[in-house]
Parts: sequence; structure tokens; C-alpha cells
Amino acid sequence: MSAAQPALATVSTLPTLSSRRTPSARRVRPVRRPGPPAVRPLPAGMPREWYIDHNRRLKAMRLAVVLLDSGVYLPQHATNRRIRSLAVRLGIHRPSAITCRAVRALLA
Repeated sequence: MSAAQPALATVSTLPTLSSRRTPSARRVRPVRRPGPPAVRPLPAGMPREWYIDHNRRLKAMRLAVVLLDSGVYLPQHATNRRIRSLAVRLGIHRPSAITCRAVRALLA
């Protein structure tokens, strides 16, 4: 080997696969998404209307979230017909007119 010729790299001088860090080689933690909160019993001793209103608000909130996920952002686009058909697809009992109004109020 003469001085004019470049020396070839030997295997020991090449970077090893473990020394090269690529984005795909990094350890990625999975995203933890919490499930629904634990169901607790409702407090005893409240008037019947309180329980009805409470369950109506929960149903309206569930329906409003699903409407937002489906792309309905404005209350005028959330008609009773659309809300009720969505409830049927989700397996929720058909909401009343009062519940549909509550869904639109949540979207406003």
C-alpha cells in the first residue's frame, strides 16, 4: 500500500448497528387512555325528579360527545331526527324532546 492510496476502512472502524440511533429504534411508550370512570351508586334520599334530571343530563352529554365526534358542531345541525337516529345506532333509548334540547344547549 502506497501513501497515495487511501486506506480502506476495516470492519472494526465502521459504526455498528447498535451505535446508530434511528427514530424507529427508540423505545416508544404506548399511549394510555383511561376508560370511563368507575360507576358509583347515586346518592339516596333525593327526590325522583333529581334522578330523572341527572340521567337526562348524562344522556345528553353522551349524545353531544358523539355528535361532536361525527362532525356536528352547530346546534342548528343537530336536529331531533339526527340525535334520535344516533341514539338508536349507539343502543341508547330514544331521547325525548327535552333531552334533544339539552344536547343542542351543550353544543351551543
